[in-house]
Amino acid sequence: MPTPTPHSRRAFVKGSLLASAALPLAVAAGSPAPPRPASTAASATLPRGRIGRLAVSRLLLGGNLLTHYAHSRDLRYVYSLTRHYNTRDKIFQTLALAEAHGINTLVIHTAEGVLEMLGEYRSKQGGKIQWIICPTAPLETGLREYREQVSRMVADGVDAIYIWGVRSDALVQEGRTHLIAEAVSFAKSLGVPCGVGAHQLAVVAACEERQVPADFYIKTLHHQNYPTAKLNFDSNWCPDPEAVVETMEAVKKPWIAFKTMAAGAIPPQSAFQYAVESGADFVLAGMFDFEIAEDVQLMNQTLANCQKRIRSWTA
Repeated sequence: MPTPTPHSRRAFVKGSLLASAALPLAVAAGSPAPPRPASTAASATLPRGRIGRLAVSRLLLGGNLLTHYAHSRDLRYVYSLTRHYNTRDKIFQTLALAEAHGINTLVIHTAEGVLEMLGEYRSKQGGKIQWIICPTAPLETGLREYREQVSRMVADGVDAIYIWGVRSDALVQEGRTHLIAEAVSFAKSLGVPCGVGAHQLAVVAACEERQVPADFYIKTLHHQNYPTAKLNFDSNWCPDPEAVVETMEAVKKPWIAFKTMAAGAIPPQSAFQYAVESGADFVLAGMFDFEIAEDVQLMNQTLANCQKRIRSWTA
């Protein structure tokens, strides 16, 4: 694919927004989005790409809803609702359903009890889903706590590690990108792929400039065509998607796009299309069990119908 000029990149982004606006026109006008139809049978397979030694489904299951952390603007009851719905048994059902529909990888952080729960799912429930997990230990000089936590995670069977975006954002702002590089190198020394998470685009730029040996990036991406985008209240994780698309075009490492639905504000069809056409190699999506079949079907349709990508597949 020929390298687009800056003008064509911006034209692409604007064109994608117009194309994806067909469904959310009512949303842009302030009306609620149309309800999702009842889930239909989805293909039991998803195309896969590679991250290091791992074969990873193009759609990954996000862990926020499973750890009961839902970005919900000022709707305070949603956290409690999610916690009451996603019980341990329901989480096991959700993981099994994801696997049955071709999602073979979970991305989650080390909330209390997560590793124990995943270990039980794998050892007692026969689960095969891969784990990409971010440690929450601080990244400080010497990395003592981080090294201990990552070593335990590898012993427990984690398939890949990534640096938590909250940590990466802060370290780059503080001028301590070298700690990200050290953390990545340590995880890789234990034989697992390691990536870098980021909300801020400056993290990717800093890691690329310093040649941090990350195997992949987990970077936010979503368009701005939804009513709460400008509220600046737990509602916007990608304020300049054009800049993200332009920067990531030059990055030759696998890119997992997350927050693609802006925490439920953007319909999945629009979100997936925008992410794939913008160059993401994988889409990470938080899903309740009743959303999985439809979302897999939509992702398969998106991949099959993708006619334009600014960025070559890197995974």
